[in-house]
Amino acid sequence: MSSIGTGYDLSVTTFSPDGRVFQVEYAGKAVDNSGTVVGIKCKDGIVLGVEKLVTSKMILKGSNRRLHSVHRHSGLAVAGLAADGRQIVSRAKSEAANYEKVYGEPMPVKELADRVASYVHLCTLYWWLRPFGCGVILGGYDRDGPQLYMIEPSGLSYKYFGAALGKGRQAAKTEIEKLKLSELTCREGIVEVAKIIYGVHDEAKDKDFELELSWVCDESNRQHEKVPDDLVEQAKAAAQAALEEMDAD
Repeated sequence: MSSIGTGYDLSVTTFSPDGRVFQVEYAGKAVDNSGTVVGIKCKDGIVLGVEKLVTSKMILKGSNRRLHSVHRHSGLAVAGLAADGRQIVSRAKSEAANYEKVYGEPMPVKELADRVASYVHLCTLYWWLRPFGCGVILGGYDRDGPQLYMIEPSGLSYKYFGAALGKGRQAAKTEIEKLKLSELTCREGIVEVAKIIYGVHDEAKDKDFELELSWVCDESNRQHEKVPDDLVEQAKAAAQAALEEMDAD
């Protein structure tokens, strides 16, 4: 009984006999069913990429974005339920603004990640709340250089060189591990992220998707910005060419 969650998944505050919290695991499944999100730490900054699945041809391109700026020097990518992600983005913006108001300097990325993770974890502690059905990858630039964190629905937060969430996370992680991240520039990183996302996209199950890319690096004056359209198009072309070459082999 305990292995399938029967009777132990009615509340987020109930542990199963083997110590599992099933509602947190269900939230993790919501993230696993989402489009792939990738973040990498290059030698001069952070690159974030999102495979935003298009559920209808009637949806306007660029709407319901999954990449958000939290502060001038940091941004995050959302995998999972977009509505839940907006709440996390709102909280992260509030924390960053309050920190700067009190201390007079931009919030360090580690502190921001800790506070957002604490907020996410809060929703796993009370029976009248449910866990957030989304995970986020947070990237930023502070006095310690570029920083990349991933926050899971349970409230766990880890610092990474490269991280992935969503449907293709395992394949994406394998590809990230092949990269020499300490030698990559963000311009090169954009192309690599695009290749990874195009490579893990499942044409059979999900027909259309939008590629969203953002960066915070020396070239963007250490501010979180959407990658310029011309660079995105170049990255798409390189990714599609690499995919065709792989199919030909």
